[in-house]
Amino acid sequence: MLKNKTAIVTGGTRGIGFAIVKKFLENGANVVIAGSRQETVDKALSQLSEYGEKVTGICPDLCNPEDVQKAFLDIKERFGSIDVLVNNAGISSRTSIYDYTIEEFSKILDINLKAVFVCTQAVARIMKEQGQGAIINTSSMVSKYGQPSGCGYPATKFAVNGLTLSLARELAKDNIRVNAVAPGVTRTDMVASLPKEMTDRICAGIPLGRMGEPEDIANACLYLASDMSSYVTGVVLSVDGLATN
Repeated sequence: MLKNKTAIVTGGTRGIGFAIVKKFLENGANVVIAGSRQETVDKALSQLSEYGEKVTGICPDLCNPEDVQKAFLDIKERFGSIDVLVNNAGISSRTSIYDYTIEEFSKILDINLKAVFVCTQAVARIMKEQGQGAIINTSSMVSKYGQPSGCGYPATKFAVNGLTLSLARELAKDNIRVNAVAPGVTRTDMVASLPKEMTDRICAGIPLGRMGEPEDIANACLYLASDMSSYVTGVVLSVDGLATN
């Protein structure tokens, strides 16, 4: 589905991001993993050695426009194009409003929102010149329902939704599609460490009767990255088993 396309996946070293990377590789794409540290990128690449030169890694400061622009131009020079960007890098928080520091709040804003803006701006310039492209942002079910603590995280995901809808309208004239995927509770490393009674309770509130797997989210991203969704833009696609809170 992605043969001859090149994709960049931020936060692609583990969890949902790694599943997206693997799914894209399985479908013929060249994939660039953008990670926060070289050692985590190298670890991810070692698990994907069977794909050879079709996968590589970079570690730009995602909040630094010059750093990101240089890294993306280098990727375009190597592979000839950048067809897909998945803005997946992000951090969460459960800190109470009474204990939130401005430093913690600013860090979440930087990684979850500012980095999305910086990477999108850089890749949009390249995609406009190419005449096409697809941008996929990772949102969350809490962008619809909020959460009982850690208000910075849902605040950034609400903002990601707004950025997605606005840029879909702005970039449509350049044949650049912008969509988002909003995962529900997904079996990442963090969730896997929870006690069974807690995960059972979580699943009991999901109509489909189970939590999501990283591959469920990767499948949605594959669709939005491929030509099968050529007439889809400005969508925040829920992949949450019909979660309601």
